[in-house]
Amino acid sequence: MQIHTLDKAHLINELQCGTSLSRAVVQGRRADFALLLSMLSSDSRETSVMEEIDSSTTDEALLKKRFDVPTAQKLTGSLDDYDNSAAIAHQFHQGGLASAKLHHYSSPEPLSFQPTHTQGLSEDVYQNLSGHTRRQLGNGKPNPQQVDVLYNKLSTAYRKDQISVRL
Repeated sequence: MQIHTLDKAHLINELQCGTSLSRAVVQGRRADFALLLSMLSSDSRETSVMEEIDSSTTDEALLKKRFDVPTAQKLTGSLDDYDNSAAIAHQFHQGGLASAKLHHYSSPEPLSFQPTHTQGLSEDVYQNLSGHTRRQLGNGKPNPQQVDVLYNKLSTAYRKDQISVRL
């Protein structure tokens, strides 16, 4: 299969023709004008300017890294956050309010610190719980009620008592 020399031209738009197209119009050369127009591509996908879109999936962590977004300020703190708060206080005493603000903005401290060992409850609510409820919260899950075991033990004890009375 032989490719025609006109097909090798790969004319996409009229800018590639240079001044040939306008000279053909001015000088009235209809054949040259028609030839140049027929050589232009009629495919709209070739003449429109398109930008490639990166269709790879992005998640929130990648976007935060790309746009250099700092970590969000936590609502409640943990034991590890006390060191950060101490560093901010140290910056305040050494460099003033501006230094403390800069340290806080670079690594924000939590808005509040919950008391420890209260299972996520506020301290006054936790102190109003009964000792049994505190023990159950400390175990992680309440002990299941064992009604059938108790019934079996009571019935066994009752039968043993009946046997011992008859003897």
